[in-house]
Amino acid sequence: MNNRRRIIGVVASAKMAKTVVVEVTRTFRHPVYRKVVHSSKRFKAHDEIGCQVGDEVRLVESKPLSRDKRWVVESIVKRETRTADEGVADLKAEE
Repeated sequence: MNNRRRIIGVVASAKMAKTVVVEVTRTFRHPVYRKVVHSSKRFKAHDEIGCQVGDEVRLVESKPLSRDKRWVVESIVKRETRTADEGVADLKAEE
């Protein structure tokens, strides 16, 4: 195994060709106020697998592929399951 960083996040957008936007959220306790803080960051990643919005994916660090892309989708951890009712609702919303 190599020493590249790996992070897990959820696909937020898959509208670009071979590129997905992955949102990585982390939860930590504030060092001074001891309150639980939720922060999120969005990364653009190269996608050869064919991810869809809502999929949980593992990203691996890579060389710069474009101005914004520095990550590659390594694998899909969990697929987004869509029911038939949601698909019909999405089609009606688009019309």
